[in-house]
Amino acid sequence: MMYEVSEDSSRGIEKGFATEDNKFVGTPEPGEAVNSTDGTTLVIVSSKAERALVWKFDLRILPVLAVMYLFNSLDKSNLGNAKTAGLEKTLGLKGHDYNIILSVFFVPYVLTAPFLGIVGKKYGPNRVLPLMMFTFGCCTILVTATFNFSGLLAIRCFYRRGELARRLALFYAAQSIASAFSGLLAFGVFQIKTGSLADWRYLFIVEGCGTVLFSVFAYWYLPRSASEAKFLNKTEKELAYYRMQVDSSSIVNEKFNFKDSFSIFKHPTSWMILCIEICLGVPLQSVQLFLPQIIGRLGYDTVKTNLFTVAPNVSGAVMLLILAFASDYTRWRFPFVAAGFLFTFIGFVIYVGIDVESQLHVAYFASFMMTWGTSAPSVLLDVWYNNNIAHEGRRVVLTSFGVPLANLMGVVSSNIFQNKDAPKYIPALATTAAFGATGCLLTLVLGAWMIVDNKRRDRKMGAKLNVRDIPTERLRDGPAAQDFRWFY
Repeated sequence: MMYEVSEDSSRGIEKGFATEDNKFVGTPEPGEAVNSTDGTTLVIVSSKAERALVWKFDLRILPVLAVMYLFNSLDKSNLGNAKTAGLEKTLGLKGHDYNIILSVFFVPYVLTAPFLGIVGKKYGPNRVLPLMMFTFGCCTILVTATFNFSGLLAIRCFYRRGELARRLALFYAAQSIASAFSGLLAFGVFQIKTGSLADWRYLFIVEGCGTVLFSVFAYWYLPRSASEAKFLNKTEKELAYYRMQVDSSSIVNEKFNFKDSFSIFKHPTSWMILCIEICLGVPLQSVQLFLPQIIGRLGYDTVKTNLFTVAPNVSGAVMLLILAFASDYTRWRFPFVAAGFLFTFIGFVIYVGIDVESQLHVAYFASFMMTWGTSAPSVLLDVWYNNNIAHEGRRVVLTSFGVPLANLMGVVSSNIFQNKDAPKYIPALATTAAFGATGCLLTLVLGAWMIVDNKRRDRKMGAKLNVRDIPTERLRDGPAAQDFRWFY
């Protein structure tokens, strides 16, 4: 693999792909910089060295971030498990009290996420995320409301655009695994009958303590970025920087500029992405918060209900990985986002349309489909819009608004599942299905528009460009750049 290197004001280098016309002096070794006949400098990168570098990230960075997200998801989903064990009765909750608690749960996250995203860019996600995790763990131990965080900002520092979906899927699969593990953990904790506390309180203590302890390890272990990782040697750090410049960011580790970064909202596609985030947020939060109640309609006791949430959540993680790996393999994003929405829609429609009590197996299968279509759109949508934003500051801003907006829909989910509609919850299930259908439609429309716009750009330029052949250094201005092509 060859990268062309020229002068750059920020780091002294700027990379692009070498053309077939370049001629080399002597026989260069991988990692060696050589001169071509046109005066540019070329860096030869060994594919073997690059695979070894990515493997280091997969082993040393991805598991830690996935475990952090697993604990986060445990802290967020434990209210649903606790409700099946009598949380409402213990606390004397009446009417809409439980729904209000769930709604308040999301308020701090939505209010602080954009600010924390910018802080993460300035001081590094390796410091901000563990500190947030520590705080959330303490809140869980105190049985108070907490909020979510995203490792997307951290993962973006290590992987190319074509590698991102499957890695981010492994990261987000931790959410489905956490939901499954939460059911198993609740199953075990709810066997505690000898303590002085209500059994559901032990669930918060166990999960909160685990979160706090792991946050301390993460603070010590995580590097700020690939180029600053202590487990890489000098050559590997340079290679990591080259990879990000060629196929991720226009300028690696660019200083955050407020005005320039917020210009991302001048692009109409950003608003379309936010609309899709809204549509995916309702199914995602409905399944994560209320799956125990949905499965509770099957007629099992508290212990079995929590146990029966495990298999659907595990299958959701598997489907997420299948869709993400297929997306990276094909280099297509929007068809797989739409497929996830479609699974959600079908799952909820089936559950609403059948007699659950007489068709238990069909109803249980529908709960599997619900989980298939919740995580996948979230993961692949994040990858999709990040693939089309080479400017690091703009990427941070859109992520810091888009992800919290999806989580804000937890307020909607929290208030459509009303106790008065139990155990069928028909209005809530129908509303969730409608959001899934709308998300699928908007995704297909945006993807089709990107295809058409790419063809228009090719006609205007008089040449056909493939998005994977355009170094991201040329794409800092986004759609305003002549070479820009949509990664759809």
